[in-house]
Amino acid sequence: MPVRAKNRVEWLRNLTSEQYRITRQKGTEPAYSGRYHDFNENGMYRCICCGNDLFSSGAKFSAKAKWPAF
Repeated sequence: MPVRAKNRVEWLRNLTSEQYRITRQKGTEPAYSGRYHDFNENGMYRCICCGNDLFSSGAKFSAKAKWPAF
């Protein structure tokens, strides 16, 4: 059986207004302001909407220019 999409009210029950704006309305947060900007603990980063793994803390990089070098 397919999973039914959540409506706005259901999302707002589970997310803060900022989380809703960023994740559901394609918003952004100001640079260097996020909770995880200078967060260095080990762990897994997960999607706040679906809970899926996004990346592990081991995949983070530290660059003086703040841009990844590929």
